[in-house]
Amino acid sequence: MTSEEFLQKVQTHTKSFAKAVSTDEGDWIIKGFIDISRRIYTISVDTKIVSKVLELLLFPMFVEFAKEHDLRVELCPQQNFYPDLTFVHEGSGNKFAVDIKSTYRVDSTDVNGMTLGAFTGYFRKQQEHPLPIQ
Repeated sequence: MTSEEFLQKVQTHTKSFAKAVSTDEGDWIIKGFIDISRRIYTISVDTKIVSKVLELLLFPMFVEFAKEHDLRVELCPQQNFYPDLTFVHEGSGNKFAVDIKSTYRVDSTDVNGMTLGAFTGYFRKQQEHPLPIQ
């Protein structure tokens, strides 16, 4: 599988992601966190929390995607390491990195920017931070 083929397939698959995180009316399906005393805490709009919720909700869909396309999923070995997910094509051995990002709308047509990372780790010192091979 080439990078162009992977991109096309994953973009097609992401069209189904909205159903995993929101209702038909656009409301989030996750409203908060619950503790052992059954108290509910509303999710904040902090993009770190939103990103983690997205990761948890979408992970099963990424696993399904991998199975459909002869890919193996490797998870990030440590917190704050790149990428969140690595897909390895079983036939070719090619690796494809997927990092989950979130931002918020400024208005009905524009979104705020997003941080893509400091690039002081993986991208500058790839030999020191090799992707895990299973």
